Amino acid sequence: MAQFFEVHPDNPHTRLLRQAVSLLEKGGIAAVPTDSSYALVCRLDDKAAADALRRIRGVDDKHHLTLLCRDLSELASYARVDNKQFRLLKAATPGPYTFILEASKEVPRRLSHPSRKTIGLRVPQHKTLQCLLELLGAPLLATTLIPRGETEPLNDAHEIRDRMEHELAAVVDAGACPQQATTVIDLTAMGEGGDPVLIRQGRGDASLFGL
Repeated sequence: MAQFFEVHPDNPHTRLLRQAVSLLEKGGIAAVPTDSSYALVCRLDDKAAADALRRIRGVDDKHHLTLLCRDLSELASYARVDNKQFRLLKAATPGPYTFILEASKEVPRRLSHPSRKTIGLRVPQHKTLQCLLELLGAPLLATTLIPRGETEPLNDAHEIRDRMEHELAAVVDAGACPQQATTVIDLTAMGEGGDPVLIRQGRGDASLFGL
């Protein structure tokens, strides 16, 4: 049964978020708000939790999961980033973008794309989520909260609890999020002199990348 934590979106109560962090540390899956839509999250280094997250979302190991990072320096610890890529990342973070980059050795092999060895990373611009990441002290593994067999993300914490409370350990309610997924930009080709590639147009402005 999911525990429900209702917090202010701009000034969240850290005591409640610490309780949510404790559930994540015990291997739980949580639904959390982001600057694009709600997401399902778990600890990066918990294989059982990552497998459960994929089951709940209804995706296989070829689906890119995303690392939610506190800042750009943390992101760069989990991806191979050259100077040109870094400049683009700096211009667009924090914000509603997911970047596909070559995974570093810090990323468990089972979490990177099985054939390409890439990973999705983002630095969200949402106060509650940033506080949660700070309290955890590490990135969270995440995927957009789209129920199995559906195409649109859930945006209401009460609906999430009603529909998924037996699959989740926690639901963090900081009010409604924009009901739109992130813009996904693949930056891996830049490492070989190529250009960014738009994978999905979402909430973020792709023109920042000349797309």
